[in-house]
Amino acid sequence: MPRGRWGILSPSEAIRARALALGFSAVALTRATLAPGVREDLLAYLAEGRHGPMAWMAETAERRGDPRVLWPEAVSVVTLGLSYAPARDPRHDAPSPSHASLSVHARHRDYHDVAKGRAKLLAQWMGAKLGGAVKVFVDTAPVMEKPLARAAGLGWVGKNTVLIHPVHGTWLVLAEVFTTLALDPDPPMADRCGTCRRCLDACPTGALTAPGRMDARRCLACLTLETPGPLPEALRPALGNRIYGCDACLVVCPWNRFAPPTTEPALTARPDLCAPPLAALLALDDAGFRAFFRGSGMRRLGHARFLRNVLMAAGNSADPGLRPAVAALADHPDALVRDAAAWALARLG
Repeated sequence: MPRGRWGILSPSEAIRARALALGFSAVALTRATLAPGVREDLLAYLAEGRHGPMAWMAETAERRGDPRVLWPEAVSVVTLGLSYAPARDPRHDAPSPSHASLSVHARHRDYHDVAKGRAKLLAQWMGAKLGGAVKVFVDTAPVMEKPLARAAGLGWVGKNTVLIHPVHGTWLVLAEVFTTLALDPDPPMADRCGTCRRCLDACPTGALTAPGRMDARRCLACLTLETPGPLPEALRPALGNRIYGCDACLVVCPWNRFAPPTTEPALTARPDLCAPPLAALLALDDAGFRAFFRGSGMRRLGHARFLRNVLMAAGNSADPGLRPAVAALADHPDALVRDAAAWALARLG
């Protein structure tokens, strides 16, 4: 291989090596464009209302549908994956109905902070060593992360609409470094789901209406995280003891059997977040909520929506011992909490 100003490595190879050295689990490069049809699919998704409570998707549709609208100078995108794979199959952690179930991505430090901080280190290195301008994004920005990652060959998008990596399975959080450098793109990865439909069959509400087609109005993850008001009454029983997110379509993916546990300490589960008792969560006031979930993505909910979700779980628990803790919230100042408490009391009989 001919030597250049970066030694034996090309700029693209040097970026890959640096990203892995910084602790990223996977890295791949692509052009700052989206495949034909991605924007049209997004607009159809929004027009049909399948984005549900995620109003911000419609508000940022123009920038989301084309990276060049988001940043006209961008030429290439470095797509990055950071594993948060649990040490064991989350299905083995099945708590009792009187204990809360949190999505795996909520059991540790907020992944946005971890992934963005690590991506900034890569971007700073790129600017210093390779030149060109850079911008860093995580999923709080209007970026079509999964289509970009799919185009780069970081993985393929499964029938559950989640990016799947052949080694890390469904357990990758994503980040991107946009750059003005013209980098050698990686080839896309072929879809390897085959005829498997375990994720479709596992969804408790039928939110996966077809392979690769998700209706957020029925998705328990979207509802618990994104809905600002009361949750739809018809779907409340399906929540079970979930208070933040839903991993039903992730944990059944056969590709997870290859996934080694994350080596990132910040993305290792806190034991007290694996199955906290509902009674203890119901007793948390606002200050207690913020203290208990310090550094966790759970804090994004706010105290009222957190109580709403915990009360849903309490109502589904069939545990009469939770009735006093629920009744204590029946006169809560927030109408959202009062509605949830009334529903839970009726369920507990």
